[in-house]
Amino acid sequence: MLLSDRIIVPLDVPSAEAAILLVEQLPQVTFWKVGLELFVSAGPPILQMLRVRQKRIFLDLKLHDIPNTVAGACRVVAGYGVDLVTIHATAGRIALQAAQAAIQEGAETQGLAAPRLIAITVLTSLSARSLAFELKIPLELPEYALQMALLAQESGLGGAVCSPQEVDSLRSLLGKDFVLVCPGVRPTWASAGDQSRTLTPRAAIQAGADYLVIGRPITAAPDPVAAFARICDELATVV
Repeated sequence: MLLSDRIIVPLDVPSAEAAILLVEQLPQVTFWKVGLELFVSAGPPILQMLRVRQKRIFLDLKLHDIPNTVAGACRVVAGYGVDLVTIHATAGRIALQAAQAAIQEGAETQGLAAPRLIAITVLTSLSARSLAFELKIPLELPEYALQMALLAQESGLGGAVCSPQEVDSLRSLLGKDFVLVCPGVRPTWASAGDQSRTLTPRAAIQAGADYLVIGRPITAAPDPVAAFARICDELATVV
């Protein structure tokens, strides 16, 4: 896989029209993320738009509900033809297992390859202080992220979303086949924004990340094409 194909760019826009403009502006991008805002606005047709253009799709819905509900959602998602789908690890083991079984069942029923279900460990907007004082979780943040990823792996999921600051320890313990997706990746020349736990793209790949989610440094840049190319050039130096 080319290192440039490991960059996932979020379509964090409010409409299908805005999403199409962005996709057409960045034809070099092969992997796009559809999150809650765009999916609520545009629905499944936005996924068809991306498939027609032969793009890979990260459907970032962050499912979090009782087992029966997440399973039902996953059966439907399995027919969308996407590559990655997210669910919160904090939904618990039974919900994770039900979701994984349902996404496999739904894909087999429709003769499709099943999307890889990946677990959200800790949102990258949360700091260690937020975890301890707001959510009252007694574990240190890296240990909590590891426990959530282990729960996902034990429940049969194929990967997890984690901050780049946790990816090194997760990779060493979870093995090379467990996919790690890292949002909150920021080049040195870009603002961190609302991300609390960041690394540069080059450092995140070196630490063991499979995919990098990089949004505003590209999409909010004065020249998005040049910004994407600059990041690709930086990744080209990874050994």
